[in-house]
Amino acid sequence: MSRHELDQLILDEAAEDARSAVWEFDSARIWLDEARQRPMEPLAAEVWVTDPGAKYIVLVKHRVRGWVPPGGEVERYETPRQGAARELLEETGLRVELHAEPAAVTVRSYRPDLSPTLGLSYTATVERDAPLVGEQGQPAAWFDLDTEWDSVFPEDRERIRAHARRLTAGRRPGSS
Repeated sequence: MSRHELDQLILDEAAEDARSAVWEFDSARIWLDEARQRPMEPLAAEVWVTDPGAKYIVLVKHRVRGWVPPGGEVERYETPRQGAARELLEETGLRVELHAEPAAVTVRSYRPDLSPTLGLSYTATVERDAPLVGEQGQPAAWFDLDTEWDSVFPEDRERIRAHARRLTAGRRPGSS
């Protein structure tokens, strides 16, 4: 398989996850359709890890962005789902199965000098007693979803809370 064909397969999987995401923000699906017509910035992926009661979330302390869900840039030759799982492991030490249904798709710039890019948010459920092992200088911690946390993406708090309410209403990702 050529590099171009592999890139296309990865973009196709990202587009499928974007279409099946529960929540869409920033007209992300339209943005992706247009962006696929030209060279794109790298994709981003993160994981919203909650406890079984969906009352707490795992966040990592980023040196610039504040407290954010574990995530980052999707590496070449990995799908957004694979990138999310890798970033989760690197930033928290958690190796868990992500829920089948992506939680959200959004478009944002992660640094002022970068063009906007597509970000996919996946979810996972972990018991709160699972040990968190953050990267050096980037601790990971559980946060009560009813509290505020410092982040350059303050809109994420309500987005994550809305998804947690959806989870506790019995509509687990992947269920009908």
